[in-house]
Amino acid sequence: MLKYTEEHEWLRLEGDIATVGITAHATELLGDIVFVQLPEVGATLAKGDGAAVVESVKAASDVFAPLAGEVVELNQAIVEDPAIVNADPQGAGWFFKLRLADVRAMDGLMDEAAYKKLTG
Repeated sequence: MLKYTEEHEWLRLEGDIATVGITAHATELLGDIVFVQLPEVGATLAKGDGAAVVESVKAASDVFAPLAGEVVELNQAIVEDPAIVNADPQGAGWFFKLRLADVRAMDGLMDEAAYKKLTG
């Protein structure tokens, strides 16, 4: 089950670990992504903290922590080849995995229908 934020991040929950990335809509707005900076493994993030940075041919943009938690894994492949994010934003283009401080906080995020309405 995917959940979404108003800042165009998506989360997929497995146990208490959320895989986080940016949506296809975000990649369309950004254009071709040329650089990705990820957080450190072990970093503790509060909801809304700047967690990563993406730079495209159009702009630089922050990727925010959608919920509070600890960064437990990074997708190094997108640092080496940022085009993966454009090619498969909600699959191979994930950014980091976050051990959530409170799994129930996922309930406060949008489902796919609400996100599509937002971006409609």
